[in-house]
Amino acid sequence: MTVPQLNTGKTMTDQFFLKIRTYTDLTTEAETAWAALLKEKTCHKGDNYISVGQIPKKVAFVTKGLFSQYYIDDNGETIIKYFFPEGRIAGSIPATLTQSESLFTITALEETTVLEYNFAEFKKLVFTYPDIARFYIRYLEQHWIIDKEPYEVSLRSDAAKVRYAAFLHKYPDLVKRLKKHHIAAYLGITPTQLSRVFGYSK
Repeated sequence: MTVPQLNTGKTMTDQFFLKIRTYTDLTTEAETAWAALLKEKTCHKGDNYISVGQIPKKVAFVTKGLFSQYYIDDNGETIIKYFFPEGRIAGSIPATLTQSESLFTITALEETTVLEYNFAEFKKLVFTYPDIARFYIRYLEQHWIIDKEPYEVSLRSDAAKVRYAAFLHKYPDLVKRLKKHHIAAYLGITPTQLSRVFGYSK
């Protein structure tokens, strides 16, 4: 089997498991079983990784590039929920868990390379390897409970300046990579408001 390579000298699989180990240690057996599920995929800028209405079966670890997850509200406005830069796992998790239609689109804002894996096959590993189960629990706790609730509250109650400060804290390296309308769609304001309040012109 050919192992995908990064320009850094590390394989993409190495990059993936370095990130996984920030949540929990894995045994060699568990790592080998998980590695067997990983497949390289490249999405060109503008490509959708997941589209609204699709029943997703896979999730993707971003090794290079950038995804956004968004939906269109009742007024026809684009609302970006999350950005997925390098080192993040991208997917429509509720739809994947329930095998229902995704309510969101995940699209590549740059040419993006990922390691994707079938979620159903991964769940089998969760029930087989206790260390993968620990990862799964910790990941869900961090990103779908601890991180999510403050974001939802902030979006509804905080002033734009507070939300912008939170954006810079969460995604400190993305300002130079994003267009003005991407940041505005994440903050829940218009590009004009973003320019007026923050002097953002890109």
